[in-house]
This record gives sequence, C-alpha cells and structure tokens, in this order.
Amino acid sequence: MATITSVQAETAGSEASGEHSNHLNHLITEGSNEASLGFDTRSALEIARIINHEDSKIAAAVKRSLPEIALVIDMVARSLRDGGRLIYVGAGSSGRIAALDASECPLAFSTPPQSVQYIMAGGPKALASAVEVNEDSPELGHRDMARRRPTRKDVVIGLSSSGRTPYVVAAVEYARARGAKTAAVTCNHGAALSEAAEITIVAQVGPEVISGSTRMKAATAQKMVLNMITTGAMTRLGYVYDNLMVNLHMQNTKLVERGIGILMRACGIDRETAVRSIKSASLNVPAALVMLKAGVDKPEAMRRLAKSGNNVRQAIEDTVLEL
Repeated sequence: MATITSVQAETAGSEASGEHSNHLNHLITEGSNEASLGFDTRSALEIARIINHEDSKIAAAVKRSLPEIALVIDMVARSLRDGGRLIYVGAGSSGRIAALDASECPLAFSTPPQSVQYIMAGGPKALASAVEVNEDSPELGHRDMARRRPTRKDVVIGLSSSGRTPYVVAAVEYARARGAKTAAVTCNHGAALSEAAEITIVAQVGPEVISGSTRMKAATAQKMVLNMITTGAMTRLGYVYDNLMVNLHMQNTKLVERGIGILMRACGIDRETAVRSIKSASLNVPAALVMLKAGVDKPEAMRRLAKSGNNVRQAIEDTVLEL
C-alpha cells in the first residue's frame, strides 16, 4: 500500500517533469457544485431531487460529442470487420464501466470474447476492490498494454473522467506508437489523454453533486458513450436487423424466447413457425432469419452470412457493402 509520503513524492516528481500540468483542483469534474451546497443537511427526497436534476444534464453533455462518437463507431466497426480488436483501458469507475461494456458484447452480439476486451488498472481484482493506487503508474499502463500486443488492426479507447490518469495515458500512448487507432473518453477538455489519442470524446457534465465523486455523472456519461460505440459498431456490422438484436447468443431460456420473438416480429410468422425455423437453423437466429426472408435453405443461408461477414441484411439481399 502506498503511503502519503510516497504518493506525495511521486506526485512531486511527476509535476517536476511536467507530466501532469492539469492539477485536480483546476478540473471541472473536481469543482464544487452550487446546486448541492448544504447537501448533508437535506432530506432524503431533496437529495434524490438534486441528484436527479444533475443527472438530467448528462444526455445533453454527451450529445455535444456525437460527431466524435460517430467517428469512433465506424473506426471500431472497420477494425472488428478486419479481424482487429476493441481494447478499453481505464482505472477506477472508468475501468469498471469499460469491463461491463466489454463483458456484455458476446452475449448481445455473439462476438468472440477476444474481440472486445478491457484492461483495468490493478487487474480483475480491482473490479470489486479499491486498488486505485495503480492508476498513478504510467509504467504499469505501458506494461499491461504491451501484454495485449496492439497492432494497426486494433482500436484502443482510454477512459478517464479527469483525462489525466497516468496509467491510462501511458497505455494509450503505447498502443498508438504500435499503430493502433486510439480514442479517449473523458469529461474535461484539454486533458493529457486527449493529446495521447487521435479522437477525443468529451462529455463535460460539470461538477458532481459530491465534489470529485466521478462515479456519478461522469461514470454515467461514459457508460452512455460506450453503449453508443459498441451498439453502433455492431449495428454497422449488420449484427442488428431493423432494431432487433438478431445476433444474440441463445444460451438460456430467456434468450431462446427472445430469439423466437425476433423471428415472429421480423417475419410476421406465428410462434410454431418461428420455433420450427430456429430448430432447422440449429438455434442460429441470423441463419433462420435469412432462410425465412430469402427463401433459402440452411447451407445457402450460412454461405450468404459468411460472404457478408455475418451482416444479416446483406445476407438476405445477397450483397456486400463497404463500411
């Protein structure tokens, strides 16, 4: 465990070398929120109202970065299409948000686990236990990213509410030096992470209700952004048909029922026909959908899906379009 003295010494060394010119007390995410002054004297309902009012600002903050988000969506889609990976890197709340998004992609879109990954300061144990001292080490960020061997096929996205986390900045710098495409998700303008990455998404949500508690508005904004990136990329790849999650992995009863419902809705068929179609497609919803929509058998449906890179709409139309 780092002592106060060791942390002060490391901070002083970093400042002397010019690594962290953005001191925390100058960051918007660390500022005092006038709306929550006297917060500890408020009733439970007043506390809830203040938090809810501040939360209502998050979507507008994210909206201002939609052009940059769109660029990252297409960047990730191209990478995954070409056999690359999306690798998130974060610390603390940002790292936990990244881990959540990465872990949900295989279930929602049937992507291989290695396609969307996360790197967390402190390792997997940091998901449940506070080991935030690791975020102060650029050496650890460099080391952990090096272990993933990023290449020009990959996209690396660094997440940091402050935009100055040494671990994350160093990891993104390393990945970019190895040719990977890079992006940053932060809640402050002009941060070191922005300089390290090619594209920066800034969701400037303002001071937190509890000063510096970036697990609140900042973390929510980051989750919104990551949801947009992976959902957008998977949709661009054709893993969504209309607004239906057709590429889901049916590994439990709920998801089997969802797959049946998707076929019923997309094809206008009854439940019995949907069940029969899914069985004939070996529980492969995209194949069943192509079979029904294009009027082809399973081998032809699988051929079309392979040709289109599992883009369901293109497989139905038997075309291949470039992103």
